[in-house]
Amino acid sequence: MKRSKYPSEFVPRLLKLVVFGCVCAALGTAQQTPKVTLDNNAAVFTVLAGMNACGFDEDLDQSPILRTQVRNEIAAAAQTPEAQESLARWCRFYMDHQQPDAARQLSQYISLALNLGDPPDLTPKIRESDLPPDSVYVLGAVPLLRNLYNTAGLGKIWQKHQPDLDKLLRTYHEPVANLLFSTDIYLKQQMSSYVGRSFIVYIDPMNPPGQVNSRNYADDYYMVVAPGPNGLKLDQIRHTYLHYILDPLALKRANTIARMSPILKTVQSAPLEQSYKNEISLLLTESLIRAIEARLTGGEKGPEAAKEAAVDHAMREGFVLSRYFYEQLQAFEKGPVGLKDALGDWLYNLYLPKEIKRAQELTWEKETSPEILRRSGHQENLIDQAERQLAAGNTLGAEKLARESLDEKKDEGRALFVLARAATQHGDMEGAREYFNRTLAASTDPKVLAWCHIYLGRISDITDDRQDALKHYMAALNSGDTGPDTKAAAERGLKEPFQPPKGKK
Repeated sequence: MKRSKYPSEFVPRLLKLVVFGCVCAALGTAQQTPKVTLDNNAAVFTVLAGMNACGFDEDLDQSPILRTQVRNEIAAAAQTPEAQESLARWCRFYMDHQQPDAARQLSQYISLALNLGDPPDLTPKIRESDLPPDSVYVLGAVPLLRNLYNTAGLGKIWQKHQPDLDKLLRTYHEPVANLLFSTDIYLKQQMSSYVGRSFIVYIDPMNPPGQVNSRNYADDYYMVVAPGPNGLKLDQIRHTYLHYILDPLALKRANTIARMSPILKTVQSAPLEQSYKNEISLLLTESLIRAIEARLTGGEKGPEAAKEAAVDHAMREGFVLSRYFYEQLQAFEKGPVGLKDALGDWLYNLYLPKEIKRAQELTWEKETSPEILRRSGHQENLIDQAERQLAAGNTLGAEKLARESLDEKKDEGRALFVLARAATQHGDMEGAREYFNRTLAASTDPKVLAWCHIYLGRISDITDDRQDALKHYMAALNSGDTGPDTKAAAERGLKEPFQPPKGKK
């Protein structure tokens, strides 16, 4: 479903965050794309509206009035016998799949919605075997929600309220953009974006304001949020953003981080989720994020006592490297080096016996605050690892894993797509063109197909074949990928030829 259009002066500057990074070094940094996007999503709206129609009342009194209006409109529209039957069948399923608490109940449906295409089809975008486990539990909701959408006129309600939904984007664009810009300034760098990586924040008033759902699926990061009386929970958006920019850096230094695994023994009785007790990279990255958040408590010039209290709390929760990174950040703030370059030295200089001793002296909190970000939950295969290596900038490692996946005849389309992007990083345009074309023949993933065409369009622009480039940009728009980053890149390609930086042809 296409969203309503604003006058051209509002798009994309108004609705797209202006925290930029290069799309791909070899294809040029002259044209840049936003790292973070605020948007609405028809599938998310449909699933949340369906939940509300069946009595999901969490934080209703704290929600925008629009949530109650939509609930009333659904009730009024579901008066025909056909609509009443569709609603009854959906609500029976919803009640049969209730979870013990509202957060888990919402979480499973958010996981499902983020992996569905637009209504009315609501077709899963990936194979069932690759879906997050919690979404598989409620996968049977899809045909029931599809029937409800068609019989209760959810599409008309969605269209009716497009001005209201877009108003929410305009309202919160500036505070979110300012938050992420200030985070980048603190880290002293503008972290690079990667094609195939995205961070999208969906603002949906049908979501309870008190609950923020963040997801990491492969290299994509998503959030579903709603404003409450005090606006959006900006700290939680920043937390997910820090994961988005720091997770690849940790992966790039996986071997260095692995030597710190002995500290995991100290947190086995801490009130942490089990993943932190098993994987040192997760514990270390979260400790670094908690340290950054502590240093930003009250703003960069906030009270030092509040910052100290925040890092002490993180340590007692079990994030036992937070104090070490906090100390590094105190010195970091006074120097010119950005975090991307400083992190290597911090890891090298970390004296493990000292940190183990410090951890052993802690008294744990009774419980830890739940992690905002949830990962896909399915076991990574070779090509998942290759994607992460590519995102971390390790093109040689990504190519090795992608070729191993091809040898095993698994995920051929994704493997070829990794090899194609790696070729662009090496500046091998002809090799990249060959791999992108092979990917088009091998893949059925709409996002992969779309970005193959965008890349091929840019290569054609570089080689002065504008007509061929236009065909590829149009094919990207028609690929079936509804992601806002895809749409923005393809429309920009149609508007003007791609321009590589000087010396990159």
